[in-house]
Amino acid sequence: MPANSELIDTIGLIEKEKGIDKETLFEAIESSLISACKKNFGTSQNIRVAICRDTGAVNVFAQKTVVEAVEDDALEISLDAAKEISLEYQLGDVADIVVTPRDFGRISAQTAKQVVVQKFREAERNKVLNEFKDREYKLLTGVVERIERRNVFITVGATELVLPPAEQIPGEEYYFNQRLKVLVLDVRDSGRSGPMIPVSRSHPELVARLFEQEVPEVSDGTVAIKAVAREAGFRTKIAVSSQNSNVDPVGSCVGAGGNRVNTIVDELNGEKIDIISHSENPKEFIAQALSPAIVLAVRIEEGGKAARIVVPDNQLSLAIGREGQNARLAAKLTGYRIDIKSYSKAIEENFLNSEDYFDADKEEPAAVVDEAGYAEALTEYYEYDDEYDEDEYDEDYDDEYDDEYDEDEYDEDYDDEYDDEYDDEATEAEGDDD
Repeated sequence: MPANSELIDTIGLIEKEKGIDKETLFEAIESSLISACKKNFGTSQNIRVAICRDTGAVNVFAQKTVVEAVEDDALEISLDAAKEISLEYQLGDVADIVVTPRDFGRISAQTAKQVVVQKFREAERNKVLNEFKDREYKLLTGVVERIERRNVFITVGATELVLPPAEQIPGEEYYFNQRLKVLVLDVRDSGRSGPMIPVSRSHPELVARLFEQEVPEVSDGTVAIKAVAREAGFRTKIAVSSQNSNVDPVGSCVGAGGNRVNTIVDELNGEKIDIISHSENPKEFIAQALSPAIVLAVRIEEGGKAARIVVPDNQLSLAIGREGQNARLAAKLTGYRIDIKSYSKAIEENFLNSEDYFDADKEEPAAVVDEAGYAEALTEYYEYDDEYDEDEYDEDYDDEYDDEYDEDEYDEDYDDEYDDEYDDEATEAEGDDD
């Protein structure tokens, strides 16, 4: 066949720009041409297609075995006939006989184009996959390109990422050209449509990555993020510890005047973030996780995955949180199933033994904590939360905070027993009515 310099130039350009080996392209085109030849010309012969690497000329060869007596003309050739092609052929050799069809030039051009386009797409797909495989669960900044069927498509460089509805922050609005920080999730090849790079704005690890970016002590390993529990769009609890006794892990993450944590809160559109100190002692860790409530006692149940908690009467709603959110996040953060009771109820029901209380020197823990200490604890806890509202914790308890919730375990009333103006007589009357 005539030379095809255009094919040679195209293959050379793809090799240079996309890094696809030239020989790989030639072999792929030759393989496709074999299929095209059999399909278009209905041959049953064993054929081979060869492309000249210098000129681009394409030739089709029928491959026949050299034999003494021919029984199948499509697959065999006599020794004498083979000698006419080349004197080097011997019995048992496979002879290549040129059988290039007359109209094969047009077919070869079409096939070559299809193969080149396919290989081009494969190269692009592999390039994206290889690039983002190393970025799984890493933080990226992208720009919103478009929104289709609630999916938000974000571009990072020349690559398009998808933010599906399930990974979006509830209530968060997206618009064209908006800059967003996203977390790369599992990278997978979706076939013909190319690699699918899903990202998230609601994943707990997004908060951890934001702290790594914003807090030098976290990025250099001085402060370690031990656990994150998140309800995207509402509140996150994050437990941190320090590898250096001279570095305060909570203070490092909060920053001077709350500047570090507030930067992250702004990125998450006002989502509240509670930062607590991690402890290897599960009792201390659970007590910290229930901040801002002050915990009087913690008892780890047999089996190690459930805990009984006692808090002052006037802080029960604070410990539980709005719609059970504080207790629910504490359970997620610590990995313990949490059962919280007020001090009065705990004494009444013999909920815990006296040795379970933190202040073991006292015969009886105070039912109401020191108001000044309580106010100081709240001030420290919310010094970086400008939107804090004390009324946020006066809602009724919602038992949904425990995934393994047992209704029989939470059948007590939680009404006025935690009111600051607690009335003994009124409570006793309520108890009689119950």
